[in-house]
Amino acid sequence: MSLLQVDDLHVTVDGKLILKGLTLTIEAGEVHAIMGPNGSGKSTLANVLAGRPGFEITSGTVNFEGVDLTPLEPHQRAHAGMFLAFQYPIEIPGVSNMEFLKAANDSQRAAAGLEARSAVEFMKSVRTLAESLDLNPDFLKRGVNEGFSGGERKRNEILQMLMLEPKLAVLDETDSGLDIDALQTVANGINRYHNSGNAVLLITHYQRLLNYVVPDQVHVLADGRILESGDRRLAEKLEAEGYAWVTA
Repeated sequence: MSLLQVDDLHVTVDGKLILKGLTLTIEAGEVHAIMGPNGSGKSTLANVLAGRPGFEITSGTVNFEGVDLTPLEPHQRAHAGMFLAFQYPIEIPGVSNMEFLKAANDSQRAAAGLEARSAVEFMKSVRTLAESLDLNPDFLKRGVNEGFSGGERKRNEILQMLMLEPKLAVLDETDSGLDIDALQTVANGINRYHNSGNAVLLITHYQRLLNYVVPDQVHVLADGRILESGDRRLAEKLEAEGYAWVTA
């Protein structure tokens, strides 16, 4: 049984058809990268997987570990093991990062029938992970993403992923706006998370992240469909030649 199975997916947003028959299979242990021009449907796919309102599935199926995701609310998908790192992480003033992470982790553990971790154990773990992502531990006292730089917001998303340990991490342009040092830090976090029991779906415009997080498959998404798939050499070709040869 595949971890994620998307078959002939059609999705509309505000009455406009965006995904037009997308099919994708991801197995546990794999890293997949989706590349494509602006407006091709990459972020739409991420939002559909996460269950964001306003993205209407008109036909096709989305199964996660054999379970139909369609009727599940976003928090139910998260409890099932789905995680989305946002392209544009938002601020949540008044809620500290530590409070946010503890509440999310407690909710996940409760859904799995596990006891909440002690505050001391949890804080120690979070601080260790934050330091590994070059985040000053003092940021844990601040509001979620409040006053954060773009790079700090992206690294904060990776921190959330490492704390929640999802089965499938969907990372929507997590590499955008990062300098080379921050990119390597984020990549190290992704590689630290990834193992044979989970999977990663990277949505990116650039091949550079794939120098550090090596994909098993690269897919080209254009006009709402996956038009081409291959190994990391496909990403290198796209970097050199663009998308015209695929979409022609």
